Amino acid sequence: MDRIDISLIALRRILRATELYGRELATAAGLTPVQFRVLQIVAETGSTTPTTIANRMGVSLATITSLVDKLVSKGMVTRERSETDRRQTNVVLSPLGRDTIDNAPDPLQQRYVREFGKLEDWEQAQLISSLERVAAMLDAESLDASPVLDVGDIRK
Repeated sequence: MDRIDISLIALRRILRATELYGRELATAAGLTPVQFRVLQIVAETGSTTPTTIANRMGVSLATITSLVDKLVSKGMVTRERSETDRRQTNVVLSPLGRDTIDNAPDPLQQRYVREFGKLEDWEQAQLISSLERVAAMLDAESLDASPVLDVGDIRK
């Protein structure tokens, strides 16, 4: 097998792992990985603003609005007016949202973060450089992306 095939197989394995995790999460928690990441961000403090979530995920406020709408409809979060600024709405974790976080399968990106953190500095830099190079080879370096491992459209 030549290096081209080996590299394509490695890419396919990464995509496949992401797809399988998405299915596992959807089955266990009824959420997409992106919805779960929003829920995680809200769970960190129990309440946050849509703008904060958008900034953390590197996506538009419109995208977050759609994701929060879905989480509200599932009973995972609620929207509440801020007590300090009446113009602001906070996204608040519900008891169901907390249970979902506590019982969901280990997020794929958390596994990646743990393993990446174990690498030496030079290995981290080399891996980042290689991944950025792959993104450039696929003309994907300018695509809007958040640090969430998901194979689907982030606006879904």
